[in-house]
Amino acid sequence: MVDKQQASYHHGDLPATLVRTAVEMLDEDGEVELSLRAVARKAGVSSAAPYRHFPDRISLLSAVAAVGYQELMAGLAARHPQPASTADLADLAVAYVEFALDRPGLFRVMFAEGCDRTSPDRVAAVDAIHAYLREAVGRVVETDDPSATATGMWALVHGLAFLYLDGKLDASSRKEVAARIRQTVVAMQEARSR
Repeated sequence: MVDKQQASYHHGDLPATLVRTAVEMLDEDGEVELSLRAVARKAGVSSAAPYRHFPDRISLLSAVAAVGYQELMAGLAARHPQPASTADLADLAVAYVEFALDRPGLFRVMFAEGCDRTSPDRVAAVDAIHAYLREAVGRVVETDDPSATATGMWALVHGLAFLYLDGKLDASSRKEVAARIRQTVVAMQEARSR
């Protein structure tokens, strides 16, 4: 007898289904421990099926991380396709931290889990974010090294995201979170300009 969950998957793109299922699991419970077996069970396929496409947990996590980076990039670009001011950069910082707070499980897979650093999809997605930030910084900040400055700004905002996620900063009021992030980005930019 086939159970209802197993009957839900028929044919199609199993790797995409498994990645989508893993992302859904992370969105439902940011603390879930992803395993190939758990993702297979949730997707309604046999526990052996994922191994045809993902040889190990790291390869699945890398595919999930790539989706996370793509979604983060889409959100940033939707907020400001071509950031042109410090205020725009501050808005992007807010969007970045909001992504982390709204999707903590996915964010942790993207940044805190072991991933395959050579995964082509993951590398391409990370490179797209780097290029976007480098170009934004190049337009907004007077610097001889937009790449290093973009990395520094990313590190600042990324650190804020984890401070909020880990409860070191109070995230109970999104309005206050956004205000604090904007103030921090503007203050760092003003300090840099002196």
